[in-house]
Amino acid sequence: MNTELLEIRDHMARFPPFDGLDDNLIDDVAGSVDVAYFKAGSMILEADRELHDLCYIRSGAVEIYRRNNDLYNRLGEGDIFGHFNLLRNNRVRFPARAMEDTLIYFIPDSVFYQLCETDDAFAEFVEVEKPRLQSTVEAQHKSNDLMSTRVRKLVNRLPLLLETDTTAQDAAARMTGENVSAALVVEPAVDADSVIYTGADGRQWALRGILTDADLRVRLVAEGLSGETPVSQLHSGTLISIQSDETVQEAMLSILRNNVQHLPVLHRRRPIGLLHLSDIIRYETQSSLYLVGSILNQTTLRGLAGLRHEVSVAFTRMVRDGSDSKVIGTALAAIGRSFARRILELAEEELGPPPVPYAFMVLGSMARDEQTVVTDQDNAMVLSDDYDPEKHGDYFATLAKRASDGLAACGYAYCKGDIMATNPEWRQPLGVWRRYFTEWIDNPTPEALLHCNIFFDLDCVHGEEEFVETLQGLIANKAPLADRFLAAMARNALNRTPPLGFFRTFVMEKNGHENKSINIKRRGTAPTVDLIRIHALACGSRAQNSFERLDDIAKTQLLTPNAVEKLRYALEFMSMARIWHHLYDVEAGREPDNNIEPEDVSNSERHNLKDAFQVLSNAQSFLQFRYPRP
Repeated sequence: MNTELLEIRDHMARFPPFDGLDDNLIDDVAGSVDVAYFKAGSMILEADRELHDLCYIRSGAVEIYRRNNDLYNRLGEGDIFGHFNLLRNNRVRFPARAMEDTLIYFIPDSVFYQLCETDDAFAEFVEVEKPRLQSTVEAQHKSNDLMSTRVRKLVNRLPLLLETDTTAQDAAARMTGENVSAALVVEPAVDADSVIYTGADGRQWALRGILTDADLRVRLVAEGLSGETPVSQLHSGTLISIQSDETVQEAMLSILRNNVQHLPVLHRRRPIGLLHLSDIIRYETQSSLYLVGSILNQTTLRGLAGLRHEVSVAFTRMVRDGSDSKVIGTALAAIGRSFARRILELAEEELGPPPVPYAFMVLGSMARDEQTVVTDQDNAMVLSDDYDPEKHGDYFATLAKRASDGLAACGYAYCKGDIMATNPEWRQPLGVWRRYFTEWIDNPTPEALLHCNIFFDLDCVHGEEEFVETLQGLIANKAPLADRFLAAMARNALNRTPPLGFFRTFVMEKNGHENKSINIKRRGTAPTVDLIRIHALACGSRAQNSFERLDDIAKTQLLTPNAVEKLRYALEFMSMARIWHHLYDVEAGREPDNNIEPEDVSNSERHNLKDAFQVLSNAQSFLQFRYPRP
């Protein structure tokens, strides 16, 4: 192969979909190429003309238009176009114009069709009318066994069922005889509102709860109750369950989110199994669940701090085993919540029980289940309205300091903005918090908007959950009706823009150590999370996680289904790019940061990053039209 063909071959082999071709195929492609030069402003493809070549951009930039002359896309070096035309009667559906002086490689349609026949990955790339970003994310998901294996695979026996009038002694004997640590509590169905299923005996039954070894120990033995006490007085009425056709990933997320150790598996409404935490741990090798259990079993702050290194180990295993950003974010958030919960429990053991009820709530990424290994602590306390500063102030100030110092010892840095329960402003009775949120929504000043980006992601990790649920309900009810608030949030969200120049090149940071890099959080994931939050507030969603918020948004007409899916894939790709960057830092012994240098990533990843940033840019442009100033 001569020098010119080698140069063509080597260039194309750096970019998808050619980067996945074997050597013989890429040699054939390079040998078939015709080269053409187009001046800036000249048409490359005219609408409705015949086309018999795939177009590859060697250098320059190209604009692709719709039939109505609306701009459809901007492409740069290594991008292809014309493939949809070749698959649809060889007629140009999307005209193309050179934005600047541009060199194009034309690949004959005969070679194009042969590639489609002989290489499945190439065919999928060009035949499925999906954005490259979507195809990449879906391919990553396919490699994750947790996302494809049904939870029913883990079920190896039917659950033990106890009727509500079974005595505690009989229940303990049956659980011992069957060597199980939990049983499901059922009763004959008597009303239409019950969760009814048909049992093996043909009768209608209602599932009422779950009875565990811990229930017998805490609610029976510790309280000195009789062994004749019926299990209806002992079981946990709140039942977290999962359908048998859900994935192992969903089972793991459910256990992490709800801090439970037993998970009933249902086929529709009929219980077919009862998984224990250990069943999931044995199946998934990432150790995040095991680490949560270790945290909750520690008896000293020193013991908790000693597990700090295990967080990095669990993170590394999850990434290397192919978990997606939702699994990783949820697992790390569950680990952080467990640290906070155990620190508070230990503090209460030493300080005594709280004088009035309270809730310790986390904010930001931990509340959203989107945590990474680069994080600080954002938290607050919601106190009962019976709180008296004179009587109770010292206790809760001390408790807050124990929590903050404990989290810092476990690797969660103090918040530089002082968004912590140690700040008296963020340690207030429920009534004050209600006024805070009402004022922020009714009077969206610049200072209030800064608070909205952190306090509008909130979740309870310890104490009275209903306090935090009250605030979540207030937000969900007021925000959709507050046009001025939504418009102000939308304008504020435009302060952080993706790092794209006019020709779809990256705009690098220009401040100190970040020079020649892109802060993937500040310029990518954070503004994406911001705009998703705005749409979620507008539709009254109570979800905290960004992907779950997108699910709620998809049920409305705020965004088109296509726009929602593009945001989903863009957020996932940027999140995983950030996570992999953190992993490389951890494995190299460096302090993880968010600064990605484009020259250090593959051509394929650079292209996908550009596509993700373009999705973000388009979504931000839509914000100002969707939420105009009232």
